[in-house]
Amino acid sequence: MCGIFGIYLNDENSNIYNYILNGLTVLQHRGQDSAGICTLKNNKFFFHKNNGKVSEVFNSSKHIGDLLEGNIGLGHVRYSTISSLNVDLCQPFYTNMPYGLALCHNGNIVNTDELRSIITKQYMHNNTDSDSQLLLHLFALKLSQINHSDNSVINSNTFFEIVDQIYALVKGSYSVIILINGFGMLAFKDPYGIRPLCFGKSEDSKNYIIASESVAIKYNDYFLEREINSGECVFIDKNGNFFSRQIIQKPDLRPCLFEYIYFSRPDSIINGILVYQTRKKMGEILGLKIQNEFKDIINEIDVVMPVPDTARIAALKVSYILNKPYCEGFVKNNYVGRTFIMPTQKERNQNIKMKLNTIEVKFFSKNVLIVDDSIVRGNTSIQIIQLARKAGAKKIFFASIAPPICYPNYYGISIPTSEELVAYNRTTTQITEKICADLVIYNDLSNVIEICSNISYGTVKKFETSCFDGKYISL
Repeated sequence: MCGIFGIYLNDENSNIYNYILNGLTVLQHRGQDSAGICTLKNNKFFFHKNNGKVSEVFNSSKHIGDLLEGNIGLGHVRYSTISSLNVDLCQPFYTNMPYGLALCHNGNIVNTDELRSIITKQYMHNNTDSDSQLLLHLFALKLSQINHSDNSVINSNTFFEIVDQIYALVKGSYSVIILINGFGMLAFKDPYGIRPLCFGKSEDSKNYIIASESVAIKYNDYFLEREINSGECVFIDKNGNFFSRQIIQKPDLRPCLFEYIYFSRPDSIINGILVYQTRKKMGEILGLKIQNEFKDIINEIDVVMPVPDTARIAALKVSYILNKPYCEGFVKNNYVGRTFIMPTQKERNQNIKMKLNTIEVKFFSKNVLIVDDSIVRGNTSIQIIQLARKAGAKKIFFASIAPPICYPNYYGISIPTSEELVAYNRTTTQITEKICADLVIYNDLSNVIEICSNISYGTVKKFETSCFDGKYISL
């Protein structure tokens, strides 16, 4: 899971640096391992990228913005799915073949060995560990196979045909933006639309932004046009003309359910679904489940409390359904990033201690219902519960708006094995014991799917749910 951003401004004298910087800042929650910006002006690419958060990589005192010129460019924030912080893996990636290409990618390609073999045989030696670089080199390979004796015949149809070939070869999740020197900006999404990607326009419809989430468009005072469809490719040429083609004629839309539970910002709209609304409804069905299936604990609950921030919306709704007081007992240090997307368990454990502190009076001698967005490995939940007990809580009921996470995810979430997941091969009672709670409650997968689909008014009927049910998409 990463955040990607692309922008085209119709005025060649415009400077897009601040637009990209704004976009990456509001997409920071999608990746905090590295950040990068690439711009293009007068057939020359300008890059700056490094490990760290956006504010660290683009320190204003370095006057980096003066070096990133152009009216078209890309931005990327990275969440590593291969547990490597090698600076060479920072995006956007670049190749000078055949015209000069820069790419940023969100997702995870699963048939990398096959693609590496194709590229090595037909194009160039390639030993990269990055699936995103393989995707770039594959696109470059297909573009290099075209007759370039007359560049005037290369147009949107040329690029749509290349993407069609990529769809036939690439398996996995991929939302992609590519800058093509001398031609424009291309974006496409895999046939299942697993990772989000949308585009917006300026008020005069002359300028475009493509981004992982709608907030990056809105923050720059552009208007959200729509989500890019699964299996669709869009192209903005160097003159600002917009083209689109639905390349996969019968796409099977299955956006990642975890986007709506945890990853995306609540003020984002993804596939026509307002994320805020999904988390509110997840809180509602969780409250109703407690009301119907755990009646014996309702009288015991003194307060309902969220783990900030993603569970706050749901916890408020649980509090309302159960008619129990809502309170904020955990204080979050906003200068510590999201612990779930940190690359190692050691870092997650260290940072959770810095990330949360307790207001002891809110816990002392109370039975607390703690609501979290999910329980993944369980280590964070254990530390949260320890904090609550240390603050004086008598009983701790721990509730997750997500269903149990039992299986690896191969489509952009760093969950490589089942064994690291606390819910794998454990009953709810065993999970309760493992994380040292008095009771653990999960939402049901079928109910979460149903409410998300209902909010989309039925336009999204299926979701990518492999980490919950082990049902992987037949790619």
